[in-house]
Amino acid sequence: MKSKIILCCFILLSSLLPANRVFAGQEGAQAVIFMYHRFGESRYPSTNITIAQFEEQLAFFEKNNFTVLPLTEIVQALKYNSPLPDKSIAITIDDAYLSVYKEAYPRLKAKGYPFTVFVATAVVDEGIPAYMDWSQMQEMQEHGATFANHSQHHDYLVRKKEGESLETWKKRMISDITGAQKRLQEKLGQAPALLAYPYGEYNLELMKIVEDLGYTAFGQHSGGVSSLNNRAALPRFPVAEAYAEMSAFRTKAFSLAMPVVTQDPVETVTSDKRQQLTITLAPGSANLEQLACFFGNKKMEIKWLEPGKRFQIQAPIDLPTGRSRYNCTAPDKKSGRYYWYSQPWLRL
Repeated sequence: MKSKIILCCFILLSSLLPANRVFAGQEGAQAVIFMYHRFGESRYPSTNITIAQFEEQLAFFEKNNFTVLPLTEIVQALKYNSPLPDKSIAITIDDAYLSVYKEAYPRLKAKGYPFTVFVATAVVDEGIPAYMDWSQMQEMQEHGATFANHSQHHDYLVRKKEGESLETWKKRMISDITGAQKRLQEKLGQAPALLAYPYGEYNLELMKIVEDLGYTAFGQHSGGVSSLNNRAALPRFPVAEAYAEMSAFRTKAFSLAMPVVTQDPVETVTSDKRQQLTITLAPGSANLEQLACFFGNKKMEIKWLEPGKRFQIQAPIDLPTGRSRYNCTAPDKKSGRYYWYSQPWLRL
């Protein structure tokens, strides 16, 4: 019973995003992407992981024969629906804190594991002691690290400034993203077209900008990734010390992307306090008799519009102001691994 409660709690903290480019009837290439921030910085428990926890997770990957791939390789496989090894994962780290260089980098280097760090470039240029500097990043780049775009200023990108028009906001977003990319290329000589949304916040307009600029983008919501996912907002499993218990981490590492073909709405920003969501699934091996969806700690009623294919869910209580999400899982019929899907919401 305790393990079931833990699993449900982790489900509640997860989210995944819509799909627009799909391969009908196929679940496509599968992988899991983990997201870290700080290492051994106990003053920040919501974004930190202890060194003991991190070492245990790396040992888990090795013992269970996970394939740790560069994020760029996974993105290419998703784009072309090309095969990936079973149990493929990517390690990503947001914000370029100094503890990444001091603590995570030596351990990842020792394992030979590639990883990607998303950098807010203006923050690094300010020379704040809590962050890495460019010379440290140059060293890491020579030993398996990739550095990618986290915007220039790490702002809440979807939130317009007072009196700001839509067109002015769009120009500011383009400037922020392209400016960060240019700075990464100047200081490191290269930067893949990857973007992590600060705070994991995005909307349809920002996704369109990112897509037009040619980027693959990532949120801070949970779930496996597949070729069905919208590459303008791919999910990642956040890792923090309060939620790093190994039985739950194992479930995440072995998870699969729910084969979502379409959803309505796709927009994450909502004024509806009890937003309705309709999901259409591709055929697959998920045991939909055990499909479960949650909002917070509240289990949601699943209304099947087309049995085994299309269902509808709605929050039983009001969405709070700020970020929240709906979360759904279902076990695989053969392996027992969990298909995982979540939809983030943002009420401003």
